[in-house]
Amino acid sequence: MPIVTVNDAELNVFDQGQGPPILFVHGFPLNHTMWQAQLDAFAGSHRVIAPDLRGFGASGVSQATLSMERFADDLDALLNALGVDEPITYCGLSMGGYVAWEFIRKYGSRLKALVLCDTRAAADSPEAVDNRRKMAQLVLENGVEPIAKAMTPKLLSQATLDSQPDVGRRLSEMILSTRPETVAAALHAMAERADATEKLGSIGVPTLMVVGSEDILSTVDEMRGMSEAVPGANLVVIDGAGHMSPMEDPQAVNAALASFLESVSR
Repeated sequence: MPIVTVNDAELNVFDQGQGPPILFVHGFPLNHTMWQAQLDAFAGSHRVIAPDLRGFGASGVSQATLSMERFADDLDALLNALGVDEPITYCGLSMGGYVAWEFIRKYGSRLKALVLCDTRAAADSPEAVDNRRKMAQLVLENGVEPIAKAMTPKLLSQATLDSQPDVGRRLSEMILSTRPETVAAALHAMAERADATEKLGSIGVPTLMVVGSEDILSTVDEMRGMSEAVPGANLVVIDGAGHMSPMEDPQAVNAALASFLESVSR
């Protein structure tokens, strides 16, 4: 996989296939491999681009303060570096959705379509901000293992934990491979992100929202409210999945994504 230097960061990037480009943006505290089932499914018909955000995965350590805006700036610069000049489909999960709000704000003209998986538009509550900051300090003091143990059961549904232990293992391995400094910096960045609720009504591209029926972090009700606020948006609920629906039920997510991509290509 190529390393592409953008701004002051070296990004590890999966870039395969030909056709309409899809940009896959991973969640926290993961890397691009969370999208492996989607990359495999769509590389035959699309150009699939999936970076490790700065500091994550095999991308270089970030010397700059992390923020959702900085991630969005990196993605814009990455598309330029890769020679992508046609409109893209942006597909982000969780923190990748938080980055999407900044990408839309600054680089909305690059969008052909938008896919938001298991994410939120609302900013953190004061309690959630405090929890993120405490968690950041915990990671710096004790490493990533405590957060991996705490997060995995919240990211996956009980059905997934019971019937697909390999998914839990892959998820834990991704979290454990992330640098403590990156985890802490991203926690602060998410705590400080802006509320995007008022932006929903101004989204002017075809939009698909995907959520696991058992997601306790970005609930079905919350994402239904988001989809109702975005003009013409569609909501697909993945039965039995939790927060990591693309990993938990890739067939259902891929089917929803394929149908959506077909509709926007007409």
